[in-house]
Amino acid sequence: MLPSSILMSVPKIAIVTDSTSDLDPEMIQEFGIEVLPLHIVYQDREYLDRVNISPNEVYDNMDIEVPTTSLPSPAEISNLFGRLRDAQVTHVLTIHISSGLSGTYETVSQVAQEYKEMVIEVLDSKSLSMGLGFPVLEAARQLRHSTDFQSVINVAKNVSQQTRLYFVLSTLDYLKRGGRIGYVSGTLGELLNIKPIITVNAEGKYITFAKVRGRDQSLKKLFDILTESTQAGRYNVAIVHGGAEQEARKLWQKARELPNINELLFNQISPVMGVHTGPGLVGIIISPVLVPQS
Repeated sequence: MLPSSILMSVPKIAIVTDSTSDLDPEMIQEFGIEVLPLHIVYQDREYLDRVNISPNEVYDNMDIEVPTTSLPSPAEISNLFGRLRDAQVTHVLTIHISSGLSGTYETVSQVAQEYKEMVIEVLDSKSLSMGLGFPVLEAARQLRHSTDFQSVINVAKNVSQQTRLYFVLSTLDYLKRGGRIGYVSGTLGELLNIKPIITVNAEGKYITFAKVRGRDQSLKKLFDILTESTQAGRYNVAIVHGGAEQEARKLWQKARELPNINELLFNQISPVMGVHTGPGLVGIIISPVLVPQS
């Protein structure tokens, strides 16, 4: 049973995500979104994702050491929830990287159970990068439109379910090394220069969407997917990269010519994601524009 103060008063709602959402710092600040950083772990040091290490620092050091990654600790999650509680927050929507790729969702869910004073809804995005970022962003926009907590949850769920993510890599070695390869197979294909277009399935795990030969053709295929996917309706789109800014920027320039894109973002993936993909990622995230709920 929730305290009567929560049931009767106007809710004070906070939105939380993790550092793999790839939201611009300006957007995070504008909407007051709380971010739990994941960790990047080297043999003799540790960093907080996007806080005290940049993606390029990870890539530049990969010839010397490929780090590992870890989740936010239960103490870090508890500290955040405790700070929100102390700020009189009554409701929290916290949305995270796919449980098929990380244990972040499970750990946050466990810690959330300790905070009975607040209503905490923990969502598994079944995605990552702006496949996570767009649901977070649209939930924050909905919150400006309505303080009805359920409507904010519904928007996040709807956007999450309808957002699609596709990316290409220079090599599959880093996905294999980190145990994140999912259902993508490509050892023989890599010898033949076959490049898989990777997406995530309903479990939030990586699968092969298509196979093309060569880097140039894989980037062309990404643009073809974007063109075909945005023919009807209006869409928010993000072009993301990991150590492949020039190629991604060319794709972004071409995307600017498409007629049905409402918002076109350009982002670099988080250092944690870069650990598992290596340099050379180019991706597109396509999210339908939904009407705010009243």
